[in-house]
Amino acid sequence: MTITVAVDGSALGNPGPAGWAWYIDDERWGSGGWPEATNNRGELQALIELLRATAGTSEQLHVLCDSKYVINSVTKWMPVWKLKGWKKANGGDVLNRDQMEELDAALRDRDIRLEWVKGHSSHRLNDAADARARAAAEAYRRGTPVDPGPGFSGPGAPARDPEHSVRDPEPERAPVTVSCRLDAELADRIVERAQAAARRPQDELAELIALGMERKYGMEDQHGMERKHA
Repeated sequence: MTITVAVDGSALGNPGPAGWAWYIDDERWGSGGWPEATNNRGELQALIELLRATAGTSEQLHVLCDSKYVINSVTKWMPVWKLKGWKKANGGDVLNRDQMEELDAALRDRDIRLEWVKGHSSHRLNDAADARARAAAEAYRRGTPVDPGPGFSGPGAPARDPEHSVRDPEPERAPVTVSCRLDAELADRIVERAQAAARRPQDELAELIALGMERKYGMEDQHGMERKHA
């Protein structure tokens, strides 16, 4: 049996508020996004999330995609990038390396066939995926919750718990972008560490902030509780 599914991404401004979506039918689809990303990242994430959602099924996936960038990445360029350590000819990381590596892992042992379809050409599945990806991007632009969709159900999919299936999902809160002044030497060290770990500098900084918060405020909260119960 083959499952036919469309994937799509959307970015309002490119980069800008962005969304991704995969769509099989009205009972099986998913979407999400970010406060800021490119259209290509949305297209890639749609395929990644589809593979994650359907990880429990052995059915072949016939994936309809209007992005030749995604299709060429999977069918032509990825094997070469892997051999070169995900580096370009100039020694720099391939574009969207983090997603390419995720996609490579998600594709392992999967039966998938990619087909290019022209976007915005009244293709029912593509239009449905496009509408949901754009809705997610619009939600991030407005700062409202994104409808994640019902997810996947089918052969190999985990059974739903009736007790929890009727509950509304927790609203998805959009990450907040902040800026701050850093000493130039400290900024250079953060960038160097991020590059050594094949990460984006902003992701490295976000982790440093989270660790610092936990160390400082976590200890303060613990001491505060101790004082209250003393």
